[in-house]
Amino acid sequence: MTESNENSGKSDRLEVLKTYKMYIDGKFPRTESARYYQPVVDGTSLGNVCLASRKDVRNSVVAARSAQSAWARRTAYNRAQILYRIAEMLEGRSQQFLDELLRQGVEAESAETQIAKSIDRLIYYAGWCDKYQQVFSSVNPVASSHFNFSTLEPVGVVFVVASRDCPLLGLISLIAPVIASGNTCVVLASENSPLSAITFAEVLATSDVPGGVVNILTGRVEELSEHFSRHLDVNAIACDGLGAELDTMIKEFASETIKRVKIYNQDWSAEAAANPYLIQDFCEVKTTWHPIEQITESGASY
Repeated sequence: MTESNENSGKSDRLEVLKTYKMYIDGKFPRTESARYYQPVVDGTSLGNVCLASRKDVRNSVVAARSAQSAWARRTAYNRAQILYRIAEMLEGRSQQFLDELLRQGVEAESAETQIAKSIDRLIYYAGWCDKYQQVFSSVNPVASSHFNFSTLEPVGVVFVVASRDCPLLGLISLIAPVIASGNTCVVLASENSPLSAITFAEVLATSDVPGGVVNILTGRVEELSEHFSRHLDVNAIACDGLGAELDTMIKEFASETIKRVKIYNQDWSAEAAANPYLIQDFCEVKTTWHPIEQITESGASY
């Protein structure tokens, strides 16, 4: 075979595109609908990506609910250790994340910044795991013989719609504060830039995160928004601004089951994007009354 024929043979070869699966309950299933789409950047297909269905949403919520109580019962220190471990694993695979961000059209400098800040952000929230209660809890003054305490508890299952424009840092900036307090989550990755989310799922699978704590779907938010907004077992929704029309629709559907909806139009690379108030956004305040034992002059207590 001549050199020209060899070159011709190489150029005629059909590329085998990778199939990116979802991440549910610590496993990597294909979508039950058997539907896929191919995100395209600069005329090049990124691969075959699962197009999640209503049943995929239900399956992931079931997994998140099953894992939530055990995750919330873990000590704050242990959750901090696990978040720190995720950061370690992410740093070890930083080159892969860089390559995928570049493939998705992110500029080199921005991609490197996203990776570095994603690692820092995980460590930041790891540090807050055993401290946010001290900041946001309180002992309340009451006009009776009681102690009155207010503490934070996780809301439960949070559905996260990841940033479209900041596929790695925006994703981690919402997941980390949600799980830091004991919530579990279902995440819908960026439709146009989903590779970072699936690779992050591989990081989670090889770290110490229990199955079901973080579940990652790929697909179209317009198709799935009604299903997760109306789902009776989803307690809260976190979105990176999706546009006025979609934001309003999600709020309206969520109001039917009194869900908490937080919509962020945030520059995730800014220092202000990392703060403990994002942890507080997905916690409820529990107030406990405890009687104070009173001693009478005769020595009796009541």
